[in-house]
Amino acid sequence: MSRNLLILGAAPNLGELRNTLVRLEDTIIFALIERSQFKHNSSIYEPGKMHFKDGYQGSFLSWFLKEVECVHARVRRYQSPDEYPFTDNLPEPVLAPLDYPPVLVDPKHININDEIFDAYVNTVVPGITAAGDDTNYGSSATRDIECLQALSRRIHYGKFVAESKFQDEKTHDEYVKCIKEQNRDRLMELLTNARVEEQLLKRLKAKAIIYGQDLSSVGLGSNGTVNSGSAPLVAAVADCGDERVKTRVDYDLVVSFYRDYVIPLTKEVEVEYLIHRLDEE
Repeated sequence: MSRNLLILGAAPNLGELRNTLVRLEDTIIFALIERSQFKHNSSIYEPGKMHFKDGYQGSFLSWFLKEVECVHARVRRYQSPDEYPFTDNLPEPVLAPLDYPPVLVDPKHININDEIFDAYVNTVVPGITAAGDDTNYGSSATRDIECLQALSRRIHYGKFVAESKFQDEKTHDEYVKCIKEQNRDRLMELLTNARVEEQLLKRLKAKAIIYGQDLSSVGLGSNGTVNSGSAPLVAAVADCGDERVKTRVDYDLVVSFYRDYVIPLTKEVEVEYLIHRLDEE
């Protein structure tokens, strides 16, 4: 987040949140690029495909994710209000707890990581990787976990977005009315900004194209500026239209994943958060 959560005395404003979400776009795109260098390696997603001495029956990715989250839990990662684990029954931290200001009102402790996991494994991974098995199971799962954690953080930031909008004096009364009526459809309307979503998808496409290119082929002038003849980069910054730019990750898939999963799941978190916002009042 753009401000330290330890010193945050109120819900961050939408400008601060937007800066954070924009930075998370970069993190997610680079994580997807890193995962795409390995083949699909479907074995790591199949429960029972690999055998564990402790008798674990899930997939290799689920086992590895659990082990990683156990370590992270011990250093109090999941005590932060912007971090959400994929696994249950994690160990207690070895570090003393931090005193986070009560910015969110989240009596249900909303966590939709199961949906994020399913969408990532079943939609994203097959789309960004080549078919086949290169036996790089550990490396593939490591990149998967980086992607999953970044996606979880980005989507659950919807709680902060919802709280910020709830606190806005211009719309506060309308939100309260909808919450008391448990009107999910109207809450979704209030939360949706089609113009902002369209800008996000355009920005995401440009980033995915630029970050996904081999920039060693981009011509640079003596002063470090990009030569106007560097067609791939120029095409990415401008509207490349129907022309396909060769990239390390399918930029259309990145955009469609955000449009069809990340944005809807974020708004699902926002609505669910707001529906219970007044439960303890």
